Amino acid sequence: MSISTDRPWRDPRLPAPERARLLLAAMTLEEKIAQLGSRWTGNDMSDQELPEDETINVAPMEDVFSTAGSLSLEDASRDGLGHLTRVWGSYPQTVEQGVAEVIRQHEVVLKESRLGVPALVHEECLTGFTTYGATVYPASIAWGATFDPELLERMAAAIGRDMAAVGVHQGLSPVLDVVRDYRWGRVEETIGEDPYLVAMLGSAYVRGLQSAGVVATLKHFAGYSASRAGRNHGPVSMGRRELLDIILPTFETAIATAGAGSVMSSYADLDGLPASADPWLFTDVLREDWGFEGTVVSDYWAVPFLASMHRVAADDADAGVLALTAGTDVELPDTIGYAALLDKVKAGEVSEELVDRAALRVLLQKVQLGLLDEDWTPAGSIQPGAIDLDSEQNRAIAAELAEKSVVLLEAGSVLPISSSTKVAVVGPCADDARTLMGCYAFPNHVLPRYPERGLGITITTPLDALRNELPNVSYAKGCEVTGDDRSGFREAVALAQDCELTVAFVGDLSGLFGHGTSGEGCDAEDLRLPGVQGELLDALLETGKPIVLVVVSGRPYALGEYADRAAGMVQAFLPGQEGAAAIAGVLSGRIVPSGKLPVQIPRHVGGQPGTYLQPALGSVESAGISGLETRPLYPFGYGSSYTTFEVADLRLSAPEIRSDGEFTATVRVANTGDRAGDEVVQLYLRDVVAQVARPLKLLTGFARVSLAPGQAAEVTFVVHADRTAYTDPDLRRIVEPGEFEVMIGTSSRDLPCRAMLRVAGDVRVVGHDRVLTTPVTISTDPGGG
Repeated sequence: MSISTDRPWRDPRLPAPERARLLLAAMTLEEKIAQLGSRWTGNDMSDQELPEDETINVAPMEDVFSTAGSLSLEDASRDGLGHLTRVWGSYPQTVEQGVAEVIRQHEVVLKESRLGVPALVHEECLTGFTTYGATVYPASIAWGATFDPELLERMAAAIGRDMAAVGVHQGLSPVLDVVRDYRWGRVEETIGEDPYLVAMLGSAYVRGLQSAGVVATLKHFAGYSASRAGRNHGPVSMGRRELLDIILPTFETAIATAGAGSVMSSYADLDGLPASADPWLFTDVLREDWGFEGTVVSDYWAVPFLASMHRVAADDADAGVLALTAGTDVELPDTIGYAALLDKVKAGEVSEELVDRAALRVLLQKVQLGLLDEDWTPAGSIQPGAIDLDSEQNRAIAAELAEKSVVLLEAGSVLPISSSTKVAVVGPCADDARTLMGCYAFPNHVLPRYPERGLGITITTPLDALRNELPNVSYAKGCEVTGDDRSGFREAVALAQDCELTVAFVGDLSGLFGHGTSGEGCDAEDLRLPGVQGELLDALLETGKPIVLVVVSGRPYALGEYADRAAGMVQAFLPGQEGAAAIAGVLSGRIVPSGKLPVQIPRHVGGQPGTYLQPALGSVESAGISGLETRPLYPFGYGSSYTTFEVADLRLSAPEIRSDGEFTATVRVANTGDRAGDEVVQLYLRDVVAQVARPLKLLTGFARVSLAPGQAAEVTFVVHADRTAYTDPDLRRIVEPGEFEVMIGTSSRDLPCRAMLRVAGDVRVVGHDRVLTTPVTISTDPGGG
């Protein structure tokens, strides 16, 4: 191998950190700062991102777009460049066109920069690779409903392979925010309301994506999901203890157990301090406490927002100083706040050591990705031959995910539907494929600006999928997802009266910044169904005919007023490209449903907050103290089936353990029905007495178990004492002696197996090296029919 002696950082025989340091030493200050920036040449979103009535935000956003759009890629990369932003994800293009554009942009960067350091290409990948013609997988909230980390890892590996094949180096996923308010529009992008569920599935996603050589990005660090009143970018009124116990463990677990390579900042402020300006978050916690060695990237425009939105900086230049000092390494999607760092360093307002700190992290990542190898070329970074971004293998994984994510709330008297039944299908989500996909799916994220390009993928609607399952299906829309047009009610009611059974598909159409009912910037005032969909349901239920309610949504809606009147209910959380067949299969009985709720289904439209992580005074145990009903209609972890299961015979390995010990909890789960199916066995812990008010139960372990009729299995959880740790009044994370209730069952409410455990010994202060997960083993009996 011939290595240029004047560029020793290209020698793969040297350790990666040494190569990065050698390159840093060869760079001018201008070149080091350039590595902290980015350029988005394909951005055409400025004219439609915000609805017209958002008058407060329009001017600052227009200023941001104008500032970023005034610089050519040639000018932006004259000293090099850190990232190329969304070459694939900005507008519809064929694979051939996308490959040519990636190569073109790389060649511009290499030509303009003295040292020829390539830029890193990043893309969105929340519901699959966000580009034209790529497979659209279920939204993240549907991942949570599967309770299946292994399946998530396979999905992410498939996404990563597609991205790597076309020259992408970093994916801006997964979202590890824990749901705190169902009204928040980005609930659909989260994995659920429990930190352990989010941590386990999010970590699986990281392992899968990075197995393909694509860096995963954990977002949004931290607290974003707890914005006041569920408003996007809203202030977060949260104490540090809640942050440490509920919000941060998801990120910590993905770093400790999956080696996540990047973290993205949150837009929100925590008790007045914007995350991007908080060195406690990005340096003290992330770097010093957790030992994170990857890169921190800003969320899009989070750096200039420190000036224009948060008003904690006088201008973009001061915002750049704040962000760099706090620990943001790369500014995305364009260099705005960091554009003035050269002047700020020369003026003594920021240390060159902070520039070096960030640049070294970026260069190390580029070394690790192979971008600084002697034989790296733009064309060579692309997989040779034909590239299929919507392969049969992808769609098979998408189908499996969709099938495992559909939650049967109530089978009632009519589910599954007999093939001889005359069925009416109504509702705005029945014949619109867009309602199956999340806001970061390319058809909903970008293609609304290009209506002539269609959806870019083949996707079946629920109506067509149900027609493939059942022979006698008729359709009337009834109403739109939004708006107050009731002119279709009469046709829908007449059809319902003429049929034996009606399936009503209601829910969301995801979009961005007010252009949808779910998604980024599409927050809800309350939890009633959007538009006049609730009125349509009332009109259908008044016919007296059996009505099956199917909710296709990105957030849970309050269904209490329909529960006693509906003949059956199904929840499908934006199940993606293959979701229609999954829903239809559950309705027809071809598929035995096995999804579990990653968020609770509220009873009332105004009940907030609704998550299950409540201390006694926030739970049903406080009945009589307040007139507000806190009991959900369906609890976290709940999901019914067409077969039946029994969870019994709890055995603990010991009634007492030391504060540094562990115990096993074993139960027997049996399929007592007549169909094969999956059950999710869930273990919760309750701290009987603690120094602070703690949630009455916390998910501590889970396992998805597949059983044939009559078959049983032994499920054993290995629970370390560290899993009882919490943050005490002095903000220390401790394992404390005392009594704990071990509860195992099939949801946070259905916990038939209970036993008491005592933790003995001294109080232990634990840190990042504590045990973060609960291993599970499943031993299945060979029996069953």
